[in-house]
Amino acid sequence: MAKPFNGVINIDIQDSTPDWTPFAQPVPPDGAPSVMYVVLDDVGFSALESYGGAIKTPNIDRIVKKGLLYTNFHTTALCSPTRSCLLTGRNHTTNGMACISEASSGFPNASGHIPLECAMAPEILGEQGWSTFMVGKWHLCAEDEENLASRRLGWPSGRGFDRWYGFIGAETNQWYPDLIHDNHTVDPPMTPEEGYHLSVDITDKAMSYIRDMKAVAPDKPWFLYYAFGAGHAPHHVPKEWADKYKGQFDMGYEAYRETVFEKQKKMGIISKNAELSPINPYTDLKGPEGQAWPDLDVVRPWKTLKADEKKLFSRMAEVYAGFISHADHQLGRMLDYLEESGQIDNTLIIIVSDNGASGEGGPNGSVNENKFMNGIPDSIEDNLEYLDVLGSTKTYNHYPTGWAWAFNTPFKMWKRYSNYQGGTADPMIVSWPAQIKKPGIRHQYQHAIDIVPTIYDCLGVEMPDTYRGATQIPLEGASFKATFHDPKAAGRKTQFYSMLSTRGIYHDGWKAASVTPATPDAWGNFPTQRWELFNTETDPSECHDVADKHPDKLAELESLWWAQAGMYNAMPLESRTAVDILDTPRPQLAKARDQYEYYPDCAEVPEAVAVNVRNRSYSITADVNIESKDAGGVLFAHGCRFGGHALYVKDGLLKYDYNYVGEEDQYVVSTKPIPTGDCRLSASFEKKGKAMPTTGTLSLYINDEKVGEGKIKTQPGKFSLAGEGLNVGLDRGEPVTDDYPGDAPWPFTGGTIRKVIVNVSGDPWVDREAEVRGAFARD
Repeated sequence: MAKPFNGVINIDIQDSTPDWTPFAQPVPPDGAPSVMYVVLDDVGFSALESYGGAIKTPNIDRIVKKGLLYTNFHTTALCSPTRSCLLTGRNHTTNGMACISEASSGFPNASGHIPLECAMAPEILGEQGWSTFMVGKWHLCAEDEENLASRRLGWPSGRGFDRWYGFIGAETNQWYPDLIHDNHTVDPPMTPEEGYHLSVDITDKAMSYIRDMKAVAPDKPWFLYYAFGAGHAPHHVPKEWADKYKGQFDMGYEAYRETVFEKQKKMGIISKNAELSPINPYTDLKGPEGQAWPDLDVVRPWKTLKADEKKLFSRMAEVYAGFISHADHQLGRMLDYLEESGQIDNTLIIIVSDNGASGEGGPNGSVNENKFMNGIPDSIEDNLEYLDVLGSTKTYNHYPTGWAWAFNTPFKMWKRYSNYQGGTADPMIVSWPAQIKKPGIRHQYQHAIDIVPTIYDCLGVEMPDTYRGATQIPLEGASFKATFHDPKAAGRKTQFYSMLSTRGIYHDGWKAASVTPATPDAWGNFPTQRWELFNTETDPSECHDVADKHPDKLAELESLWWAQAGMYNAMPLESRTAVDILDTPRPQLAKARDQYEYYPDCAEVPEAVAVNVRNRSYSITADVNIESKDAGGVLFAHGCRFGGHALYVKDGLLKYDYNYVGEEDQYVVSTKPIPTGDCRLSASFEKKGKAMPTTGTLSLYINDEKVGEGKIKTQPGKFSLAGEGLNVGLDRGEPVTDDYPGDAPWPFTGGTIRKVIVNVSGDPWVDREAEVRGAFARD
């Protein structure tokens, strides 16, 4: 988008005419509005009070009272795909995000890399003079790019954001997040004990970005992508926020749905034709080869639960509700700032969720999702021990599928299901006080791809034919600005859906949906896959399949799906097993090796690119100089309290802890003190047999002398779902063990660490099925 030089150049500058146009900062039109784009995570259609739910969000209500609430807005059913639509205005398959970025397949529709031909809103608006800021969750680049050795073209700073602060992957610990600030890793500014929480932090940063810019250019507009971690797992929130909901979910999820359903009808959120979808509508179905419906996607009826289970499940819902309300409170701080600074009237505010409520907690929920990823079932008895600390630093929690179903009332199914409303129907609220004068409800059918065209329309920005030399794929969404003033304006007529092996298509009031679970290694066999047909005008909840009554209409929609899929680059469709997905060869920055060297004073190394010690023999050796008998602290740490291992010095002794999925700290302690001077401090694990979990002997060495040993078992899968990588000389974030000496981040003092060498031998054996389940659980 560079502009040509139109001055005159002669030998003498005094005979020449300058032209500053190609070199000047871009200037937006006078009075151009700012944009605040708020993205919530895993918040279903009926969680928020403004949509009939029980979760109080008074600050979202402030926006509703001045704007428009949309009841027929849709997403792709998963995070990365939807977010790519929200920022480009193109379909997820056009963007190379057919699934989550971790499931990239090496085809254009699922590369995990959004092409430059699909320029993002911050790229286009930045060129037009808007300052562009991003805080919170990204999750729009492939794993091979989520590290400091990559070029980072897919990071926010590579896609048009002037400033950004947040986490790059699918999720993070809300108390101890993995933070990046303008392309470099940083530690949180305080600890949870000092009042830290990520929702507060990103709000502080967003306001500071705007203030910093306004101090220099008071009239300059901005574009803020404000992406909360709430309400994605882990559901972390201060206890007092969860306690606000004590007893409010004791009725159970079926009763909750009935209450919300009636409220939604009175509010005009759903039509009088809507019905409550039934519990477990597909669990009796079998796949074409006799496959059973997955246990993960089943709801346990409330009446079948024991008293303790009801108590636990109710508290899980309370914590989730508190998490959302706490995020809403931070949004309120932002609104207060905009009002106090006189900016709110000319700010276009858009609030959405990226998909339906999440069913990844399974029928029993979880207090530590890392156990799920390692193929270790949660037990109600174990989980009850954490009842009083749910949502705290001691848990990594998620509610059961019953609440996902409830928070999507009146629809069936949940996140991942692109074929049904429970996965794709989501809140969308739009406010622009300077232009939207009559607040109200809008029922037009809209999709995530329609928001960017609407932003451009409101700002008077045209999509260029090329950007950074790349010929642009035309916007696939359409502006719905007309609905701001006309409740009867036309909405989207056609929209196709594709996620994992699920498929759906909406066209002119009719909806066709394939019948298959939304999991890896689902039922495939696409040409023979059965489809259902729904008339959404008379059956908006998709309760009545009328395929037998209208075979011609179903055939029409099936053909339309294939045409749309071809138009929007949806092929190939995903039908591989979980193992095949994980084992797909993907680009790597460095080849696997037998020896890895790590150094102090370096950024945390993400687990995806760190040494893999899972289910194999390994040794960890710290080359150190001990200057004082009081030396102590972390030598090496990888993981956190929910799974990890660490080598450290305490009370003059060498210690090693293998924290097995947060259930058991397995300590080995040296029988001799560490001498001063140069020495090698080592932990060596020798694997025994082929049983899972892997067991063996962990031996400690000072130089070549064995000074301790113990039997341990190791995790089959990753140490963490996302983040909590490898560190030398300290343990950033949440500690592997509470046994470290000193205070966070427990740095090694009283000596010098030259380097740490990790040796591995033999091929790693990994529970591939568990890891893929974990990958989809963290989206």
